[in-house]
Amino acid sequence: MRWAALILMTINVALWFAPGWVEPDNVVLDGSGVLPRVISLKPDSPEASTVAPGLVCVSLGWFESPERAASVGKELGRAYRVESRAEELPPLHWVLIPPQPDEAARNQFRSLAIQGVESYIVAQGEYRNAISLGLFESLQAAESVLAEKKAANLNVVLAKFPRNRIGYALVFDVESGRETETVQAVEAETGIKFDLIESKTCEGVATPEKNP
Repeated sequence: MRWAALILMTINVALWFAPGWVEPDNVVLDGSGVLPRVISLKPDSPEASTVAPGLVCVSLGWFESPERAASVGKELGRAYRVESRAEELPPLHWVLIPPQPDEAARNQFRSLAIQGVESYIVAQGEYRNAISLGLFESLQAAESVLAEKKAANLNVVLAKFPRNRIGYALVFDVESGRETETVQAVEAETGIKFDLIESKTCEGVATPEKNP
């Protein structure tokens, strides 16, 4: 009987102090009556976790071929990959006889050929059935030819010829904040001053090639 009385007394004491264990006075509950989540801690709190720096993709180019880019990448002895992309170039200056019906364009083309004038018929695009009399990087050279053809009583105009080319770049994954350091190191090791220097957050990065 004495043991039974002792057990009952112990249970009563436990029930009396249990609320203090479950809900201590120094814990503040939110409006829903639950404890705050760990992620609600402020970033400067010592309990908050530190986020590791992200990766940045640094692209360096241009290379005329993927083989040349890969050759330079292997010499560096660091992880890399090669990417291709369209490189926009300054437009050329185009001297043209404006578009005309098919038969008229062919007849004038034949007439120019007999005169020894180099030309070709534009086969597609905005200037389809125009006759090209030359593409020039220099605006001055294009204007000179334009004046010459006008003096020969040809109906000619000057147009822009947009152009792109495929270039290749080496891409390195580096820690954020180390982009400049990486570019300087690669230029020092290769002796190349790159026309393209670009950095952006890495997304969907493929497995990089490694120098064996």
